[in-house]
Amino acid sequence: MATVTLDQALANARQLLNGQPDAALAQARAIIDEVPTSSAAHRLAAQALRALGREEEAEAASLAAVSAAVHDEAMVAAALALAENRLPDAEGALRGRLREDATDVAAIRMLAEVAGRLGRYEDAEKLLSRALQLAPGFGAARANLATVHYKQNRFAKAAETLEAVLGDDPDNPAHANLRAAALGRIGGYDEALALYAELTRRFPDHAKLWMSYGHMLKTVGRQDDGIAAYRHALAADPGLGEIWWSLANLKTIRFGAEERAAMEAALAAADPTRTQTALVAAEPDSDARADDRLHLHFALGKAYDDAGEHGPAFRHYAAGNAIRSDQLGYRAAETSAAVDAIIAACTPEFFAARAGAGNPAPDPLFILGMPRAGSTLIEQILSCHSAIEGTMELPDIPALALGLGRETKQDGRRWIEALAEAPLADLGAAFLERTAVQRKTDKPFYIDKLPNNWLYTAFIRLILPNAKIIDARRHPLDCCFSNFRQHFARGQAFSYGLGDVGAYYRDYVRLMAHIDAVQPGRVHRVIHETLLDDPEAEVRAMLAFLDQPFEEACLSFHANARAVRTASSEQVRRPINRDGVGQWQPYEKWLDPLKDALGPVLTAYPAVPADFR
Repeated sequence: MATVTLDQALANARQLLNGQPDAALAQARAIIDEVPTSSAAHRLAAQALRALGREEEAEAASLAAVSAAVHDEAMVAAALALAENRLPDAEGALRGRLREDATDVAAIRMLAEVAGRLGRYEDAEKLLSRALQLAPGFGAARANLATVHYKQNRFAKAAETLEAVLGDDPDNPAHANLRAAALGRIGGYDEALALYAELTRRFPDHAKLWMSYGHMLKTVGRQDDGIAAYRHALAADPGLGEIWWSLANLKTIRFGAEERAAMEAALAAADPTRTQTALVAAEPDSDARADDRLHLHFALGKAYDDAGEHGPAFRHYAAGNAIRSDQLGYRAAETSAAVDAIIAACTPEFFAARAGAGNPAPDPLFILGMPRAGSTLIEQILSCHSAIEGTMELPDIPALALGLGRETKQDGRRWIEALAEAPLADLGAAFLERTAVQRKTDKPFYIDKLPNNWLYTAFIRLILPNAKIIDARRHPLDCCFSNFRQHFARGQAFSYGLGDVGAYYRDYVRLMAHIDAVQPGRVHRVIHETLLDDPEAEVRAMLAFLDQPFEEACLSFHANARAVRTASSEQVRRPINRDGVGQWQPYEKWLDPLKDALGPVLTAYPAVPADFR
């Protein structure tokens, strides 16, 4: 069939769709008989079948159209633009395609990929949901939807979606790996470990799989097994910097001269062409060389620190931080502006006008503050209490706040303004619903220990007025330098510059001082060094604030076998100690940018500077 004849036949079929779906179907099938690779004809057949109420046949026709799209020059061109990361070109071509035919599920899925790469996950989710509505059996779209759920921190939904995907494609290692990661985020450790054990059996030389397995083993307290998994990963790929950092991040391993030499050699040999078969769909590696180098720098910083060679240690920490800072592009002024806006908006009158408007549930207990300030220790202590369940760092408070801003102001940074008219009780209920999957016991209270929730303290007070809040605070130089030495798996963009982390700490202190002033007694502060010096007195004070009786088990927190995901996982499995106190001191001559950024917060610690109120 000549091209013009094909175009005419397609146009005729489209006209017949309006009122004569039977005739349109016959025309589409006639075209398919002559040109089986015509994706347009398959889509027309699907539309006609759908108009006739023959949904199963319509779905099959939609999937046939997806298969035929590989022969479509326009779709091949859009796919090439995606592969070359020419996102505006791909988006323009795909939107044009969908203006012509809004039921082209292949184009819908590709447009969702564009949206996902641009971080527009809500748009990606809507597009993929539409594709699956048209073609429920479109496995690639369903797998993409699971990745979008994972990126949105909706881990339970990602795991559920992946269960369906694996039902259709049980041998797909990428899907199994992502499901294991999602299960780990919602406390499904046994199933996650079983998946990783099976994956490493099938792919015994895949370094990143062994590394992920090691992460999960470490989380559940199987440190020796975790170290063995990391060592297996290193044997498979000695140059993969993230494995060296994973070992260093245990905080219990001291690297010897031979291992330092191996890391230095790997750093010198870091090569952008070195690749590893990608099985972690949720965490694509955009710059293998930079990522390897930054991980190796952080690991070498720890190695030289252990050896007492502070000059080389600081040089490596600074180099690793510089790479990550360039990648993230953190702007300290934006955090300061957000704090200014919260302080201006959240006056005593603002709170008084909304008293009792939130959800009354007392269940959540928030531990917040700076990362590396002792929040994991506090959680470990409190989770030993018979009435309190520990969970992990939950992403839901920031997600709800930023989502509120997007819905009302079309700008995720404007949630503060949106609070004035926000449905506070509904938001509190949404938090309880979203976090229910994290509760594994019948204890009446549970902990969310996301440190960065300090920025949302006012939001928490409004949507969950009966929830308890504990502020974990550590000496600013110890806390900030500990952040500078730490490479975080995600987030914490402020931590990769001494000036930035100091400014972040200062903003945190001034916002918490404001909360103390406008909501007196609503936040209980735990000074880390005081907790180390007199743990029983501090534990009793915390439990009194929580209206819970003292229990001796809380003082034996290190015996608690619960899973711990944070960088302090191994430290809180030891009795209380002062090993982390004063670790900034050997590096003092390099810390002037940090001291300058901290300003009066440094000299006033642990008190709050009066001019901050």
